[in-house]
Amino acid sequence: MKQALRSLDSRNADVVGQHLVAAGGLLDEDPETALAHARAARDRASRIAAVREAVGVAAYHASDFGEAARELRAYRRMSGDESYRAVLADCERALGRPEIALRIVSDALAAGVDADETVELQLVEAGARQDLDELPAAALVLEGALGGRPTPEQLSRGELGQLRLATAYADLLVARGDAELADQWFAAIIAADPDDETGVAERFDGIEFDEDDDEDEDDDLVDDDGQDEADSAEDAAAEDTDVPASVDEAAVAEQATTDGATDAASDDLGALAGDGMADDPDVGPGYDPDEDDIEAEVAELLGEIPAPGFSDEQTAAPVVPPVTRPAAGTTGLFSAADEQDRPTD
Repeated sequence: MKQALRSLDSRNADVVGQHLVAAGGLLDEDPETALAHARAARDRASRIAAVREAVGVAAYHASDFGEAARELRAYRRMSGDESYRAVLADCERALGRPEIALRIVSDALAAGVDADETVELQLVEAGARQDLDELPAAALVLEGALGGRPTPEQLSRGELGQLRLATAYADLLVARGDAELADQWFAAIIAADPDDETGVAERFDGIEFDEDDDEDEDDDLVDDDGQDEADSAEDAAAEDTDVPASVDEAAVAEQATTDGATDAASDDLGALAGDGMADDPDVGPGYDPDEDDIEAEVAELLGEIPAPGFSDEQTAAPVVPPVTRPAAGTTGLFSAADEQDRPTD
């Protein structure tokens, strides 16, 4: 690193070196902050290949795949190092270009790479095939990488590359709907990976039975039972009163008030009729009053027709609500408040 920064003046080299050290230390724990440090170093030394490499790696860990691809390509041009071809291919996958990823993998494998990079390239190739919905082709890639006809029993402890390929193969089995065989692979991976470098054990440890869910379900059952009992009581009350449960209570009360008023009117009418019979000598026991006259009197008592002495054409004067006017000096008060509350640019 110091050799790469020798072209800078001593003070600038120290600042750039501090940013690069911070970026490397924070890469796994806080990739966003690591990327910020790497960018700060690039602002001071953009022509240093190691600085562009640091930005590319930090951007990849921070899932900024566009910047990662640009910076790693710049690093490759400046240094001639081809060791990041698997990372570049994976960036193309993440950017939605699996065909370009496959071309990078094919060129890299044809050029010849070491065992570790071969594993990385095979993983990217299988993922790109899955992106293209070519699941059988992805299975062939992983099965070939695992030895042809792989079985869970063949996994060896400590072989991280093999375990990573096996993890990708188990995930592919899940995608193909073979969950039973996938579970066998996951169990074998966990047994061969006591330090959980693949992260498979952590994935399964996160799936736990939550007792709170059962308590919530019990509460729901209690609430449902209580509601059922309330509904049953309401139905029983409706049957006792012979009133349908769907009838609105306000409508029932209104109907009862109307019936009471009608009964009172009938009683008043009967009293009037009795007084007339006592005063009129022509009215006898066989007297049958005119039905229209009785209906008119009932309507008058109920207020449906004007009382005698009022013309039918007379109507009550409309009620005009009072107009509330704003006090002097309050015009635009609320609009002013809105303007005060409106955020400024």
